[in-house]
Amino acid sequence: MYQIEQNTINYAYPYSDVFATSVRLMQSEQPLTFVLVHGSWADASFWNGIGYELTKMGHTVFAPEYPGHGADPNKNVTHEMISHSVAASIVSRNLQQIILVGHSFGGSVIQKVAELIPERIRRLVFLDAFVLNDGEMVADEFPAPVKASFQQLRESSKDDTIMLPFSLFRETFVNLASLGLAEKMYSMVSPEPAKPFYEKLDLKVFFSLNMPKSYIFLTEDNVLPQYNSEYGWHPHMSNRLGLFRYIQGHGDHMSTAKTHPEMLAHRIYEAGRD
Repeated sequence: MYQIEQNTINYAYPYSDVFATSVRLMQSEQPLTFVLVHGSWADASFWNGIGYELTKMGHTVFAPEYPGHGADPNKNVTHEMISHSVAASIVSRNLQQIILVGHSFGGSVIQKVAELIPERIRRLVFLDAFVLNDGEMVADEFPAPVKASFQQLRESSKDDTIMLPFSLFRETFVNLASLGLAEKMYSMVSPEPAKPFYEKLDLKVFFSLNMPKSYIFLTEDNVLPQYNSEYGWHPHMSNRLGLFRYIQGHGDHMSTAKTHPEMLAHRIYEAGRD
């Protein structure tokens, strides 16, 4: 069971506190508080299965929805608006010692959130997520053909958004999915605000933080070129974290969250525990 609020999905375990405590002792070495930040062409519901599995393990889980996504029709948003929204959601609930998890574009978001509220964060976890250098924008990490294609899609839109063609979504974002699942997932995709991709981020504070970090790499994720010296999740971006915990699993960029949420929940726990 989970409760949907305007800006956050709060996953609540649907049994008594006594039973939830016993579940923690049986399944989890350490009860943690996870804040899960989704990526582009997604919303907070991306985390539904994973969030439910984490609560069954005895953890507290929040999945904030940020501007320009979910039910918000306004696509005129900035990266700053997104990161400040996530930070405000955490502060409003007085969450402490959180494990802040970012998926895909969400990696750049948690980098900025870490600058805003470092005292509330126990560890950062990047799940096939962008780790930008100081002064970079997300679009700098797109291979040249993708960058050109996205620019054309942006210019042809009426509201400065980018809508993924189905062929690109199917072959890269959900390459492990059946055609039926790929089509179902694509039917729920909405155009992504383009502006946050093209904003250079000042990340000097992020790289000065002494904060534990983890990187989860899914070996079939085909959104960016695999094992490439210039692009890709791991090791190209993960190594920017300096000292970090490395966790590996099988999966693609988006459909594995639907088909194997328990596996991903355990990988996230392994990445987040002390």
